[in-house]
This record gives sequence, structure tokens and C-alpha cells, in this order.
Amino acid sequence: MTQVTRTVRIGSTHGLHARPAKMFAQRAKDAGIPITISKDAGAPVNAASILGVIALGLNYGDYVTLNASGPTAESVIDALTELLSTDHDEA
Repeated sequence: MTQVTRTVRIGSTHGLHARPAKMFAQRAKDAGIPITISKDAGAPVNAASILGVIALGLNYGDYVTLNASGPTAESVIDALTELLSTDHDEA
């Protein structure tokens, strides 16, 4: 089984607040494979849980680690990386 781990920098100016957190969690849920997200050395949380993602308190410039396992792990992590590194707060 493919295991993919990647470190990503949060790109949204106002961090991963409700709207981008919801987009992220929904995409992780739709992937259908186990995905976790963690901040620094903190405990990983289920990336498909919007409450878990918001509870991480992610701000602009924070680094997170994504971890996924499954046959589509690489493409899922690619999509989630793009979502996290994009500034969703641009006018």
C-alpha cells in the first residue's frame, strides 16, 4: 500500500479558518482513504474532520504534515497540498 507524507505551508492570509478548512476536510473525506494532518510535532488529526482541522488553529505560514495511505495517496496529497498552499483570502 502506498504511504505518502508531505509537509506544506499554509497559504491563506487568514489561516485555515472555517471556509478553507471546510473545503480541505471535504476534499479529504471525498478521497476515501485515511488522511491525517498535524501541526509541528502535535498529534495528527483526521483530515476529513472539519472540527479536528479547525482545532489545529492553523495560521498563515504555519507548516503542517499530511499523511495518506492508499492507492490514490499521491494524487490526493497533491490536490490537498495545492488547496493548503493557495491563498483563499485573496480579493
